[in-house]
Amino acid sequence: MPPAAPAYDRRLVAWLSVGQLISWGSVFYGFGVLLEPVEQSLGLTRAESSLAFSLALLMEGVMAWPVGRWIDRGHERAVMTGGSLLLAAGLLLHSAVTTRWGFYAAWALLGCGLAGTLYNPAFAVVTRRFPLAFRRAIITLTFLGGLASTVFIPLVAWGIGHGGWRATLAGLALLHLAVCAPLHWRWLRGAPRAALPAQAAGAAGSADPGLKAHLRSAPFLLIGVFVVLLMAVTAALPPHMVSLLRGAGLPEAWAIAVPASIGAVQVLGRALLYFFEHRFDLHLANRLIPCLIPIGLAALLAAGGHVGLALLFVAFYGMGNGMLTIVKGTAIAQYVSRAHVATLNGALGLPTAVARAVAPWLLGVLWRPQGGYTAGLWILLAASVLAVLALAAAQRLSRRRAPR
Repeated sequence: MPPAAPAYDRRLVAWLSVGQLISWGSVFYGFGVLLEPVEQSLGLTRAESSLAFSLALLMEGVMAWPVGRWIDRGHERAVMTGGSLLLAAGLLLHSAVTTRWGFYAAWALLGCGLAGTLYNPAFAVVTRRFPLAFRRAIITLTFLGGLASTVFIPLVAWGIGHGGWRATLAGLALLHLAVCAPLHWRWLRGAPRAALPAQAAGAAGSADPGLKAHLRSAPFLLIGVFVVLLMAVTAALPPHMVSLLRGAGLPEAWAIAVPASIGAVQVLGRALLYFFEHRFDLHLANRLIPCLIPIGLAALLAAGGHVGLALLFVAFYGMGNGMLTIVKGTAIAQYVSRAHVATLNGALGLPTAVARAVAPWLLGVLWRPQGGYTAGLWILLAASVLAVLALAAAQRLSRRRAPR
């Protein structure tokens, strides 16, 4: 008889949340603050420096599959501790680079570390450990992760202003060595190595048919379409947001304030989901939340300089993007398999990384002096609608397969 699922551990989830705050903030959001001083020091163009971040995203995607396999085999402690050590090593290397190629090597290493420390591995850990309460754990993890930019952007900027970018990177590396690596080593002991209990292994309570069958299944492929398309949409907008709003006719103050407020609205959306989702049908909520993204894009397309519609875009897109993290993080476990959740999410790592890297560039290519971003926004709207339909189809197929 397989072992029973362990009780929900709030302390473990809280400490993993601290790791998410530091990992997202020090590396993912820290890049933008470090960009200009690093360019000036190394003599890089904006295109050359931006390539480093794309390389990190690519390496994160390449490593997603092996990371998922290692976690599903019970090696989550080694994966997340090792990921923190890689981030520390990458930040230290970054602090010492003097050439463009050293800069790229540092960010390739950081990308490998991110694959073992960000949401995907953490979500897989809590899904395997708490199969009956994983969704609540994932929502909790995203609270501090959502505040990473709020905490670390000013912190990194302060460090650069007082000690320079090299000393700041060394300090961030020390943070991973002193906090993240020890907490992952301490709290991820006793990982479940066996398959999950039979009643929790497959989607909707079904028996699990095996990894290869899941990789070929229609629900997994549809969820892949859902995840990749919406990751492309949500990655395309941020680099162009201020220019896009200026082009839409918004006053300068609003063009700055609107994108700045999206992060706070994302956290608000997650808080609402945490406190009120038990009042709604889970599957209905999963269908409705992604709909907020195309609704927000439609409001943006209709804005035309109207501040009220721009604020509607912030409300719908911000809350939708915040809660979408939870839907994406739980969809595989809910509609495909909990026994292979890390590996299946890992299989989507590379296509997702490519989508995140290409989408901002493609939106820029579609910009026109006369029409601005209109054509690109229509394509993003169509992609988001297709993603919503793909998730709904995956839900329907998964529930048909569930035993009556």
